[in-house]
Amino acid sequence: MPSIQTGAARAGDARIARVPGTPKIPSRSNVNASAHPPKVEIFDVAAGINIDNKGLERRVDVYREEPFGLYMSREVVEHPTSFWIESYLLPDLGIRVSKWKWKPGEPAEHDYYIDIVTIEHDGALWRVTDYYLDIIVARGSRPELVDIDELTLALHEGLIDPKEAERALRTSHAAMAGLAENGYSMDAWLRTYGITLVWPAR
Repeated sequence: MPSIQTGAARAGDARIARVPGTPKIPSRSNVNASAHPPKVEIFDVAAGINIDNKGLERRVDVYREEPFGLYMSREVVEHPTSFWIESYLLPDLGIRVSKWKWKPGEPAEHDYYIDIVTIEHDGALWRVTDYYLDIIVARGSRPELVDIDELTLALHEGLIDPKEAERALRTSHAAMAGLAENGYSMDAWLRTYGITLVWPAR
């Protein structure tokens, strides 16, 4: 496997966002990014809770295990624009797909939000490690890869190793390519893997 191109990586240098053999893709960097370890969330199906990356327990309204992953639906607490989140964990694709519900009067910021992650599953316990990169999917526009600087900083500070960074980049590039090949439709892209996501109305 080709190695990641780090160049003279330094804070704010987004050049690592290219993997040999992959096309340039639309992306946006976070100019206010600060170095931090990968964020970890726990999804405890048996206990009916989601432990967020700050260690706070959130009561889950619905968990549903699928052949391809895990569905979660819960209230969002103390968020300025959203009141509910639904997520699917898709281990084989290395992504978490979320759909937010917006408070009355708040414009939708996106249709779907894709986190680039690794997912470990042991019985009723799911552990998700977030590797910084996200893809914003909105109808009528091309998906956008964001938070490249967070990955750059983490690699520069030794918070992740080059293999982890390369895996995150390859996963994000594969997702962006899959979306492009399917008319930027997330549903159409996932159907190529036999995956259909259902978002219960609330």
